[in-house]
Amino acid sequence: MATAAAVPNPPPFRRLPQKGPDITVDHRDDGTILIRSNHAMAEPARSIPHLMAERAALHPDRPWLMQRAPGHGPWQGVTYGEGKRMADSVAQWLIDRGLGAGDAVICLSANSVAQGILMVGCFTAGVPIAPLSPAYSLVSTDHAKLKHCFVTVRPRIVFAEQAAMFERAFDTLRALDPSLTFVTVDGGAGTIPFRELTDTVATDAVDAAREALTHDTVGKYLFTSGSTGMPKGVPQHQGMFVNLIAASEGLRDDPDPVDHPISLDWMPWNHISAGTIHFNAAIAGGGTLYIDEGKPVPGLFETTIANLREISPMSFGSAPIAFAMLADAMERDPTLRHAFFKNLRGMGYGGATLSDDLYDRMQALAIAETGERMPFTTMYGATETLGVTVVHWASERVGLIGLPLPGSTLKLVPSGDKLEVRVKGPTVTTGYHNDPEKTAAAFDEEGYYMLGDAARFLDPDRPEHGLVFDGRVTEDFKLSSGTWVSVGTLRPDIVAACSPYLQDAVIAGQDKAFIAVLAWPSASALQTLAEATPGADPFPTLEGLVKEKLEAFNAEAGGSSRRVGRFTILRSAPSIDGGEITDKGYVNQRATLTARADIVKALFADEVGEHIIDLRG
Repeated sequence: MATAAAVPNPPPFRRLPQKGPDITVDHRDDGTILIRSNHAMAEPARSIPHLMAERAALHPDRPWLMQRAPGHGPWQGVTYGEGKRMADSVAQWLIDRGLGAGDAVICLSANSVAQGILMVGCFTAGVPIAPLSPAYSLVSTDHAKLKHCFVTVRPRIVFAEQAAMFERAFDTLRALDPSLTFVTVDGGAGTIPFRELTDTVATDAVDAAREALTHDTVGKYLFTSGSTGMPKGVPQHQGMFVNLIAASEGLRDDPDPVDHPISLDWMPWNHISAGTIHFNAAIAGGGTLYIDEGKPVPGLFETTIANLREISPMSFGSAPIAFAMLADAMERDPTLRHAFFKNLRGMGYGGATLSDDLYDRMQALAIAETGERMPFTTMYGATETLGVTVVHWASERVGLIGLPLPGSTLKLVPSGDKLEVRVKGPTVTTGYHNDPEKTAAAFDEEGYYMLGDAARFLDPDRPEHGLVFDGRVTEDFKLSSGTWVSVGTLRPDIVAACSPYLQDAVIAGQDKAFIAVLAWPSASALQTLAEATPGADPFPTLEGLVKEKLEAFNAEAGGSSRRVGRFTILRSAPSIDGGEITDKGYVNQRATLTARADIVKALFADEVGEHIIDLRG
């Protein structure tokens, strides 16, 4: 299988309309490093509802949110004028029922136009909204996370698109609180139709509620992924929202700004990247957001591809797994490549490191279509912090997490042989909802939030070149020899070394004599091998190809902290219900090792078992 290699003497990048690096770095005697951007933030808006009102007044007929009719039908949605009117009606409905800052609305279903209207309506009324992962309701067998989130925020209103689909979750929540009000778009049994909310006539009370909003008003409770236990409820304030927009605007340097940005996004609104950063940025920029119902998994990514043929976005951001599938598709289909790059100004990735191999493939495709390379940016942050750092310049490499956004201070604290990342600034939450113990543990003595990640300078002598992600402090482990293994850097390196055969991998070996790898195969690699030998099992051939790649990797790896001793190719996809993969497509290292403990045990057994490949000679 051929892949696109790095292009010698590549053409220049398409211009990225961002200011270049300009930072101040202070070193303390204890080894702590403080980093600040010298770029000033723009003036922050008062709230997202104020931005929505401004945009509705400027261009009431411009499409705001769009999604396809069922069955991959035509695009349909609302304009800014319609969206603002409906959101005001929702706000009035909430006010009429006496809901306020001490209450909450929870959303159980996936991204939709209705949920977007509900979100802005809640913002306007000053009632926190809590979007939950649909998997908590539809996939989970015990509803443990759903019940935990419910108890954390104690909502009075529950929203979902379809009553029948969420009936089992509704029953679980009714058992916890019989007084709950359920709202659905289809108005199914026992629920109020969403149209009743949007048909409510807004009064001056809505304008008064909007004017009462401050930067301290909680807009939503967003829950963490729960990778280290039950999800934690994070209050996200209007100040966090608008200060992130202001920080991003402080970096903008665009002599020819886009009047009407177009974006296509599949990532779920119960995470910060899509639900907070992209959603709010679309409103602030007066853009049209097309809701992509595809996902980067076999059988669903075809929907994303079909949407990209129609909606040529100006920017495209996603998880690395989506870029891998997109590269596979565009290498096979030049017409898709043309549609994707038609209006594109740049690409962004997040949640995991993009491999060098995948970066080279995407750049080769960009050059073939446009004659230019495309800037790849990334914003690093967390549910508790929103954006912390950003790559706001065209970089020759991936793996950077950039430099601090204007207005925030990054603090790097020595932790063993690494530097732990901490941050303070106007986009950082005040703590966890109703959980003072976890709040106290999350901040250091100077009030910096501790992210649990490590970072290092790409070049300590040239800090303006940016920071590189150096793994999760909590994921790294020691071999039995006492040698530390940096999981966060080793995982993408192994996947890149085995390109194009692997989709993702997790690393095992804590207190063991060597490193072992559990890897998921690339769907396109399996398809190609299956087509080459119809009727034959493609896995043995794939194992041989990956073995060759890992032997070459080991030859250059150096010490035991990077050398792979054994590996296995997993036959089953990562499980959302088991916590192995998030609904954004990010693999959870810890949950996978727990869920597949029997495979981990087999990898380190004295005798090499079936489907275990030994590389130790």
